[in-house]
Amino acid sequence: MLWNNTIAPDKEPYKVLLKRHDFVDESRTNDDGSIRTIPTKTYIPVDHGQDKLPLILWSHGFGGNRDGASFLSRFIASHGYIVTHMTHHGTDSSLWEGKPGHPWDILRQSKVSRETTLNRFKDVPFILDHLQDWAEEHEALAGLMDYDHIGMSGHSFGALSTQVAAGQMFLDENDNPATLPEARIKAGILYSPVPVAEHLLAKAGDLGDTNIYETINIPLLHMTGTKDEAPIGGMDYTHRLKVFNQTGHDEKYLLIKEGADHMVYNGTRGKLDRNPDRQKHEEIIKLFSLAFWDAKLKNDQAAQDWLDQGAAGYLDRLGELKVEK
Repeated sequence: MLWNNTIAPDKEPYKVLLKRHDFVDESRTNDDGSIRTIPTKTYIPVDHGQDKLPLILWSHGFGGNRDGASFLSRFIASHGYIVTHMTHHGTDSSLWEGKPGHPWDILRQSKVSRETTLNRFKDVPFILDHLQDWAEEHEALAGLMDYDHIGMSGHSFGALSTQVAAGQMFLDENDNPATLPEARIKAGILYSPVPVAEHLLAKAGDLGDTNIYETINIPLLHMTGTKDEAPIGGMDYTHRLKVFNQTGHDEKYLLIKEGADHMVYNGTRGKLDRNPDRQKHEEIIKLFSLAFWDAKLKNDQAAQDWLDQGAAGYLDRLGELKVEK
């Protein structure tokens, strides 16, 4: 039994309104000298009858944008959450849109500067600094965001951005180790976690065997699948487990879906073949994400108990859940 008799992957109890807005950070520029702009898309439940709703940020993967993963965010929002998607300029769909060839082939040839990557990480605190003021200008959002209960999630490059917001070490513009933990974020979900320790340690040169994930300081749900190979680089899914195994926070969850691939989280296929279990995988993604957010952002004990004790039975042949607390 799920943690609530009304929970089902095909049920969206509240209608969802969408609002788009471009936030401009005049203190930062992109590689081409343009002012840094962060387009957003916010999913807002309506007629929910609640005073405050938790906020969840979504960060897209390499070559994506704010429109990805709509199947997931619409579902989460319909259960009483505000979900804001960000587009990160320089690692988004502008890299391939309007160019000849398949997007994946173009992305494999694309070079991302350190400045662009750091800008992506800095987008997160900037959005949190300005989202509430913008929300107050809209009737559907005014006074609704619960800034004491914020989560962050992301796919692939977006998972890495979530890892950094959770406290993971990275290298600054001078190749010095740095962290950018966002204290307002209380929990996170990593869809296809990205292990970067070997690259980072090789680049820095003087960090020895430092565990760059030790500084992660919030509960995280890690999701991957047995076919979750890296589209760029080709490593199999087991390399993603390094983040879970070395994460510093005591509480962590690992969901491995049998047969699930890299693009199942985004709702698109790229160059991947048809996945016969795609619908079931999407159901699992939706339910486990909602259970985690209910447990961590709404303090729902029934959801927590389901994650700890009942979720494994629901997975059956299509996955396994590992819990460490």
